[in-house]
Parts: sequence; structure tokens; C-alpha cells
Amino acid sequence: MTTPRGGGDDPPRSSSGAAAQTSAGTNEPLTPTSMLMSGQQGGLNRRGSRSAAMATFSMEVFDNEVVPSTLSSIAPILRVAAEIEPERPRVAYLCRFYAFEKAHRLDQNSVGRGVRQFKTALLQRLEKDNSPSLAKRVKKSDAREIESFYQQYYENYVRALDKGEQADRAQLGKAYQTAGVLFEVLCAVNKNEKVEEVNPEIIRLHRDVQEKKDIYAPFNILPLDAASASQSIMQLEEIKAAVTALRNTRGLNWPSAFEPERQKGVDLDLLDWLRAMFGFQRDSVRNQREHLILLLANVHIRLEPKPEPLSKLDDRAVDEVMTKLFNNYRKWCKFLSRKHSLRNPPGAQPQEVQQRKILYLGLYLLIWGESANIRFMPECLCYIFHNMAYELHGLLAGNVSIVTGENIRPSYGGDEEAFLKKVVTPIYRVIKKESEKSKHGKTPHSAWCNYDDLNEYFWTSDCFSLGWPMRDDGDFFKSMHDSRPVTMV
Repeated sequence: MTTPRGGGDDPPRSSSGAAAQTSAGTNEPLTPTSMLMSGQQGGLNRRGSRSAAMATFSMEVFDNEVVPSTLSSIAPILRVAAEIEPERPRVAYLCRFYAFEKAHRLDQNSVGRGVRQFKTALLQRLEKDNSPSLAKRVKKSDAREIESFYQQYYENYVRALDKGEQADRAQLGKAYQTAGVLFEVLCAVNKNEKVEEVNPEIIRLHRDVQEKKDIYAPFNILPLDAASASQSIMQLEEIKAAVTALRNTRGLNWPSAFEPERQKGVDLDLLDWLRAMFGFQRDSVRNQREHLILLLANVHIRLEPKPEPLSKLDDRAVDEVMTKLFNNYRKWCKFLSRKHSLRNPPGAQPQEVQQRKILYLGLYLLIWGESANIRFMPECLCYIFHNMAYELHGLLAGNVSIVTGENIRPSYGGDEEAFLKKVVTPIYRVIKKESEKSKHGKTPHSAWCNYDDLNEYFWTSDCFSLGWPMRDDGDFFKSMHDSRPVTMV
């Protein structure tokens, strides 16, 4: 899962200054054609007439809302335009105009695949809709038009849905997303019409929308935000049991960066703590949180005899999930004559032991979730987990570094995306370079290593010579000294 941008209190910048801008000294709105012909900074050069076939194709592309992948950030704006067009055609026009501006800023030379056709179609749509939408404008200016509609939308949709009992979460989430887009367009229109500041009441409504929009985050199966506790699936006893177990963070030391969230009463759980310690991606944590809750809940509800009470996660469920998930890891340790890193605190209370086990489960799933192609090398994953689980044990036990005299910290730190950048990417580069040696299968197999060949390295005790953190000059990375940066896929 990626975090939506835009919709902040500061108006978004506009390079072309086009959306609903009026010509100097007149009240006539600036049309797409006049904007492009005016030679403003960032504007497109007006081309000659196009063939009828090209125009027809372009309109079909736009009508089907096939937004090029390089312009994906404007898709929500076009969705909002289509949604509100029957009610306020002029506001829909302003949304599309802002989308056109944004598309041009993202790809001024139209080098992306399908971008030129898409921008041509959008331009034609704007030229066609300008006069009809202007005739249906309710207010005297475009700035007043979108401002009044924003207030109307907030009252009729956002507030009405929010006050409703058992409000449909999907509808409410969509309403907040739409309100966020409308505010973004409103700021752009105000800037282009040289409105000095946004109405304070609009700012107040927007802040409320932003707070609620973060609450109603997208989800796959389980709506785990605080506002969705009343949803039917969240009322299941087995789900409650798993969620409660994950939120048992008693005794864990949090980095200072997380203090503001904790003071606000945000429900942070064990996977949030693992993200803070080891630098996993935020969206990966969201995915694996749901994954782990469902794994535990499904086993918990099938136990015989039934757990008592059902709303408390049974240790048998945790043990069964651990047995299945760590089956290969335990075999790997046994094969290499190594003691596994699944260590429980001696003499600890049952809740503390369960917390430790869930941390191990969460750590493994987070490693697996971000490993991409490395999943084809299961023993490599075992090596990574073995070392990170050992570090986890040291963190929880409060072990002290012999060198610094301070509590030990994870080798790769807890910076944002640290695990992806410092653990996954170097191994991925090895895989990519070996793949390039194959020359699309034309090179003999003896001349390059496939996944199994690379994975065999982690079936031998030699893999431990890599150390942790992994040494750049280790045998596994020796061929990487002349490598270039690569893009993760």
C-alpha cells in the first residue's frame, strides 16, 4: 500500500497557471487553447490540425479513462470530475483542467507511453466542455464556484455519512478522498485567480477531512482503523483475540520518533515496533498485519477443545502457526548444525512468551513480504531471519554492546525502508547480474547462476562467513564490485 499526496493547507504549485485563470483586465476565463497559445511558462506548443482518426482514437482513450502509468497520480482527479459532473459541470471542468496542468508538469515533453494521445484527448474534452460548463456556472467566478461546491459536498456527503449510524465505511472513505481532491483543485483555482487566501472556514473543513481521511485508510479484508471497530468482521471473537494479542506492546522500548503517535493514543502494535526497529516499509507492515491476524484467527477458531474465553488468543494457535511457518527454518538450522534463534525468555509470564512468539512470526512475515524475487531462495530467507531474530532476542533481553557499552541496536538500523535498501537490494543485484549473464537463455547454464545455484550457497556453512551485517567482500557479493544501481521490480 502508497500514501496519497496533495490536499495540504499550502496550495499546490501550478507551472502553467491555467485553471480558470482570467485574462488581464477581462472577466473571460482562460480556455485551454488560449493557455497553450499564450506561450506561458510550462505551456505546450500548439500543433497543427490532427487527423480525424487520431482525434477519434484519443477521445476513446480518454472516455475509457485509460490513464498512462506515468500519470497515475491524476487518476483520482479525473474520477472526481466524472462523479460530480451531473451536479456541477463547471467544477468537473476545473478538475479536468487541473488534471491537464498536472499531467503537463509531470511529462512536459510527452515522452511516456500513451501520454501524448492522452493529453490530446483531454485537451479536446476541455475545449468542448468549456463554454457549456461556463453557461451552467452558478457563481460569478470559478473560485467562488468550487468553494461553494466544496462546502456543499462536505455538508451533504461527508458530514451526513459521518453522522449516520453504522455508516458504510467504503462510501465514507470515498467521500473523504473526493473532498481531498476538491480542496487540491480549489487551491489551484484560487492561486490562478490571484485569491490571496483560502476562506478560513474551508481550511477548517479541510483539516477535519485530512484527519478523518487518515483514519479511513484502504484495506484488503480487515478494516483495522479505530473508526471501523463496529464493522461485522471486526466483531468476530477470533479476530478480536488476534488483534488484542498484536496490540500487547507492554515492556517494549519505543524510539523517540514514535512518541507523538503514542501520545495521541494511536493503536500501535508489535508490527509497528518491528518497523521502528528494523526499518520495514509502512505499507508492507499493513499487509502483513492483516496476514498475521487472519492466520492466528483462523487457527484459533478451529481449536478443539474450544478456547475459553474465545476472545483471548490461545497459545495453541500461536504454536501451531509457528510450527508451520518455521518448519523449513528449523530444518535448515538442523542441517547446518546451528542453534535456531527462536528463543523465549526464561521464567517469563505466559503473556510475555506469547508476545515474543508473535514478534518472531511478525518478523518472518515482514522479511518475506519485502523480499520480492529472493522468495525463490528460501534458504537465503532463513539466513536473513536467523540473524535478525538473533538481533531481536538481543533487543528484548537488553544486551549491551562490548564496543560501545550501550544497548545493542539492529545492524541495519530502523530508518525508513532500511531493510529494503540495505538487505534486499544488494542480494537482488546479485540475482539481476546473474540473470543478465544468461543473455535471454543463449548462454550455457554453466556460465551463470540461476536461483537454485545462488540458493545453494546458503545450504553450506560458508554462508555464515558473510556475517551480519553482510560483508560487501563476501564470496556471495564478489561479482558485485562493478555493478551499477538497479531499479527494483
